[in-house]
Amino acid sequence: MKNLKYTITCLVSALFFYSCDQGIDNITQVAAGADETAPEVKINYPTEGTKIKVLDIVTSIVIDFEVTDDIEVASINVAIDNNTIQSFTSFKDYRRVLIDDLVFDNLVDGTHKLTITATDLEGKTTEASVNFEKEPAYTPLFAGETLYMPFDGDYIDLIGLQAATKVGNPNFAGESVVGTNAYAGATDAYLEYPTDGLIGGTEFSASFWYKVNATPDRAGILIIGDDAEDRFQGIRLFREGNGAEQRIKANVGTGAGESWNDGGVINVAEQEWIYITLAVSATKSTIFFNGVAVNTADLAAPVDWTNCNTVTIGAGGDTFSYWDHKSDKSAIDELRFFNKALTDSDIENMINVTNPYTGVYDGEMFYAAFDNDTKNKFTAQEATVVGSPGFADESVIGSNAFASTTDSYITYPANNLLSGTEFSATFWYKVNATPDRAGILVIGDDADDRFQGLRLFREGSDTEQRIKANIGIGTNESWNDGDIINVADQEWVFVTLVVSATKSTIYFDGVAVNSVDLAAPIDWTGCDLITVGSGGETFSYWDHKSDNSAIDELRLYNKALSQQEIQSIRDADL
Repeated sequence: MKNLKYTITCLVSALFFYSCDQGIDNITQVAAGADETAPEVKINYPTEGTKIKVLDIVTSIVIDFEVTDDIEVASINVAIDNNTIQSFTSFKDYRRVLIDDLVFDNLVDGTHKLTITATDLEGKTTEASVNFEKEPAYTPLFAGETLYMPFDGDYIDLIGLQAATKVGNPNFAGESVVGTNAYAGATDAYLEYPTDGLIGGTEFSASFWYKVNATPDRAGILIIGDDAEDRFQGIRLFREGNGAEQRIKANVGTGAGESWNDGGVINVAEQEWIYITLAVSATKSTIFFNGVAVNTADLAAPVDWTNCNTVTIGAGGDTFSYWDHKSDKSAIDELRFFNKALTDSDIENMINVTNPYTGVYDGEMFYAAFDNDTKNKFTAQEATVVGSPGFADESVIGSNAFASTTDSYITYPANNLLSGTEFSATFWYKVNATPDRAGILVIGDDADDRFQGLRLFREGSDTEQRIKANIGIGTNESWNDGDIINVADQEWVFVTLVVSATKSTIYFDGVAVNSVDLAAPIDWTGCDLITVGSGGETFSYWDHKSDNSAIDELRLYNKALSQQEIQSIRDADL
C-alpha cells in the first residue's frame, strides 16, 4: 500500500512539472538590463489651472498621479507649495506606480503648486508640477456688501457661509438672471436667516432681481421686523396690486413711528426681470427699479433695529403676514445686503458688473434704451449732455424715449466702435417737424468737410420730413436722399441706416426706401464722437441743429444688417 501511494505521488508530481514547463503560464527570468532613462511622471489631478470652489474655508483634495521607469522606481516625493505631504519608497509594481487616492486635507484659499519628484535606482530624477487654485466660495464684490445669496440650487449666504432656514417648501424658479437658478416661493413657504452682522447702523440696502407673480395679489418680499404689534422697528418690502400691475412698497420703522414709501409699479404682463433696490439712509428711504429711483420717502429718524433678529425672504413671515402679506410666489435672484445706502451709480455699477449687457443681435456694439437715462448698456456709461435735453414721456418699448430741446443734444465716445467698412444704426423715431430741419445721428471728424464719418438728418416742412444720409468716403462724399415721413401721422417709424463697403441704404419699418452706391468704403478717420439729437459740432451748419423729435432704442452695429435682420429687430420691439 505504501509503494502504491508513493507511485501515485510521483506520477502527479511529474505531470505537474511537465504542465508548468509546457503551459501558457511559464515564467522566464529576464535580465534587468541597463537603466537608460529617468522616470516619467504624469499628474492626472489636479491638472494645470484647476479651480476648486467649495463653501469650506479649508478643504481636501484627492491627488492622482502615475510614475513609470524602465527598470525600477526608487522613491517618489509629493509636495504642495514646496512642503512635502507624502513620500513613497516601497511599491507593489516597481516599474509602474499608480497613486490615485492621496488625500491632502489642509487646502486653503489661494494659488497652489503641486510638485511630484520621482527617482530611479541610479539616482536619475524627474520633477513634474501643476498650478491650481482654491477659490473662496465668494469674495464680496462691492463696498459694504454683507450678504449674498445667488440661489443657484441652494439657500446659502456665500459671505456668512450659512444656509437659510426653510419654512414650508420653497422652490427654485428653473430660470435666472445670473447663475443657474433663482428662488421661487410657494404657498405658506419662505426663508429665514439670522440678522447677526447684517444690521445695526443707520444705513441699509437690499438689492435683487425680481420677476413678479401676481398670485396672490399681495405678498411680503423682504421683512426684517421685531414683532407683529407695530411697525416701529425694522423694514418691510412688499407688493400689492392686481393681475395687471403690482406696486412695490416699503415701510421703515423709526423707533417711535414709521415711514411709508409707495415705490413704483411693475407691469405684470411684461414678465420681465427687474432689479429692485431698497436703500435706507439716516434721513430717507428710496426704491429703485433697474438703478432708477422710482420713489423716495423721508424718515423722521433713522431706522430702529431693536429686537430685529430674523430676515424673512419671500413672505411677510411672523411679523408682517397681516393684511394678507403672506407668501410670495415670485422669483428672486442674486439677493445682496449692504451696510450702506446705495446710490443710483452704485446700483448701475452692480448691474454692469454682475449682469453686463453683451448684445442681443449679431454685430451689436452700442445700445441706448433711453428708459429715463442715456446709458450705453454695453459700458453703463451715461452720455455727455450738451444743453438741457430731455425725455419724451412716451416710448415704443420700456419706460421712456429720448427727446432733445433747443440747443441741446447728447454725445458718446466712439472708442473702438468705428473701424470697419460696414456699419448700421437702428432706432425708433417719432418726428417733430419744429424746427424744419435737424441732425439726428452724426459721427464726423470736423466741420470743414464731410469726407469722413456719416450724417443722418432730416429736412422738410410741417407736413413732411425727409430722412437723408451723407457718407464720407475719404476724398469725397455720398448723398442718400432717403424718403419722407408724414408728419401728421405722428407714428413711430423704425429707421435704419445700413452702410456696406459699396452702398448706403435707408430703411423705414424694415423696408428699403433708398439705396446709393459708394465709390469707396466709409472713412472713419478722426471720428471720435457719436452725436445724438443734433448736428453737433461737425454738422450744425445749414441749420441742422437740435432735433425735438423722439428717439427710442438706439442700437449701433459693426456690420451691414440684412433686411431680414432689420425686420426681426423691429418685430422684437413690438
